[in-house]
Amino acid sequence: MTDESIVPADGRADGYRARRTLPLRTELVRQCKRRRTHLALGFLAALPLILVAAFAIGGTGPNTGGSDLIDLATRSGVNFTVFTLLMSVGFLLIVVVALFFGDSVASEASWSSLRYLLAIPVPRNRLLQQKAIVSALLSVVALILLVAVALTVGTVAYGAGALVTPFGDSLGYWEAIGRLCLALTYIAVNLIWVAGLAMLLSVLTDAPLGAVGGTVMVSILVQILDQITALDHWRDYLPGHFSFAWTRFLAPTVDWHDMVIGSFSALAYGAAFAVTAWFVFARKDITS
Repeated sequence: MTDESIVPADGRADGYRARRTLPLRTELVRQCKRRRTHLALGFLAALPLILVAAFAIGGTGPNTGGSDLIDLATRSGVNFTVFTLLMSVGFLLIVVVALFFGDSVASEASWSSLRYLLAIPVPRNRLLQQKAIVSALLSVVALILLVAVALTVGTVAYGAGALVTPFGDSLGYWEAIGRLCLALTYIAVNLIWVAGLAMLLSVLTDAPLGAVGGTVMVSILVQILDQITALDHWRDYLPGHFSFAWTRFLAPTVDWHDMVIGSFSALAYGAAFAVTAWFVFARKDITS
């Protein structure tokens, strides 16, 4: 029997299926076992406890007579959860998403394991897809974990009262929780541009810190530009300009205008970054 009768005409090993390489479960288990995953999720879970301790030490309570977000934070569990989100959306959640996506491919390159994964062989498209899906799952888990712990801790500490806004509006406890679920969905969508940028930088560099740090630096630059009122309507085209539009869900009547534009903007930027990442990675030399 000759070799030609054993090896298929296309050169692939018998039984090879590209879709069976790098199973999602395998990649998810690998990422869940990493120290950076433990630290990121652990810090998000601890943040509400730190805030409650800070309020207790500082003596800020519902009877301070003020009506700003800090004074209202201790009115109820949902108020505390909203406050936690407000303190996290602008920077902390960006760092977490940048960490999961920016570290995904760059870490494999820094460990010199990327070339061996592709030599299994795992198709490049497949590898990038599995990395992105796992990173997205971890990011969603991180967001849900933060809100779940904040709501639980806040309800225990401050009660299951109604959500009260600085404008005097209020929503019942369970209605407010439903609105928070919608707000979480918008926040997750709005972070897609961060995920796409982090994935692009992850395939451009072999240094995970460079990919994560680069994403965070770009987000900070965008936020600085967003504060320059002289840019006027041009600020609407900045990614993340509508990152706090989720607060519209806290009003008795929801205004969808900014959230629709913000979602479209995040999806457009995220798709552009993702396509560029795929194009670069498909042609990247991983042997050097």
